[in-house]
Amino acid sequence: MRLLEYQAKELFKEYNINTPDSISSTDIEKGRQDAKKIGYPFVIKAQVPVGGRGKAGGIQKCHNEDEFELNYPQVLNMSIKGEKTRAILLEKMSEYEKEIYLSLFLNRSKRCYTVIASADGGVEIESVKNQIIRDVGLGEVSKKIAAEIAKEIGFDGATSTHFVDILQKLSKLTIEKEAELTEINPLVVLKDGSLLALDGKIMTDDNSNFRHNELLKYREQTELEAKAEKSGFSLVELDGNIAVVGNGAGLVMSTFDMLSDNGGKPACFLDVGGGATEESVYEALTLISKMKKVKAILVNLYGGIVKTTIVASAFIKAYDNNLIDLPVYARLMGAEADKSKIMLKDTKTKMFDSVEQAINGVVMEVTKTG
Repeated sequence: MRLLEYQAKELFKEYNINTPDSISSTDIEKGRQDAKKIGYPFVIKAQVPVGGRGKAGGIQKCHNEDEFELNYPQVLNMSIKGEKTRAILLEKMSEYEKEIYLSLFLNRSKRCYTVIASADGGVEIESVKNQIIRDVGLGEVSKKIAAEIAKEIGFDGATSTHFVDILQKLSKLTIEKEAELTEINPLVVLKDGSLLALDGKIMTDDNSNFRHNELLKYREQTELEAKAEKSGFSLVELDGNIAVVGNGAGLVMSTFDMLSDNGGKPACFLDVGGGATEESVYEALTLISKMKKVKAILVNLYGGIVKTTIVASAFIKAYDNNLIDLPVYARLMGAEADKSKIMLKDTKTKMFDSVEQAINGVVMEVTKTG
């Protein structure tokens, strides 16, 4: 999930990374109110999930009301690289001495985070010159490493201190939100030597977003996810081919992680919840049946308040109605688990005593079918 600039800056503020005063809006009436709050001069910035806004005219300066009335609707109604403006950010203009580039990204090939910094900022990463690249492990960036990077850029004194502080805060944000990329471009040096994040980019890992309820407000729900919410259970669509079903977020999360660790690619995170009924489980299977990329279903469910026979009945009903024709690998434990195993004996559901066995089976299945 790629956050828009104003969303990234909301997280920057949460971690005390300095940003200019700014307010987002989606209509000109609110924009007019925001203009009075911020005061001229300010910039109007198109909020789109792509780069190149400046060259496309998506960033406009406003020194007075006439310029605002001309530029706001123009920027709001424009498209940049095929992406229509989703919101407008009004941001107070800032006077500064220098632009630099700073980012952290998850380097999957090396299984670590990597810092990229440069004394040349304000351009796309591909154009950044004189890059300083440092692998920093999977933990937060230490003060020592941050200070070394500051020195390589050419900072000293107060500016070096501010840079170290921002890099450590950005590192903390990156790790705690499980982001794949965090970027400040440009990070500008003010006249007093302090630093200010003029722009921000954050890309989160779709496979870990379900662990971060605070990020859900930034997610654009798919049609299936919205239907699941209305039906009283939780569904997050992903890019894999194995649907993961369970009851209780903790159980589903651990199953999800185990599947990923064993080479499986989750297609969804589906928590039927503690108050599941045969109808709600059937509805969950209905939604899974609409996911064409799903090749198999992994179920890890512990019967407590919800009896496992309720889940078994829903699966049998789905088979009888030809709703699903997918192999199911299941580990059912707890209330009436033995009875559930008997109920599902002659179906496409393969039962296992441990979730590890079920995961091995489902990974082999999708590997075999391609």
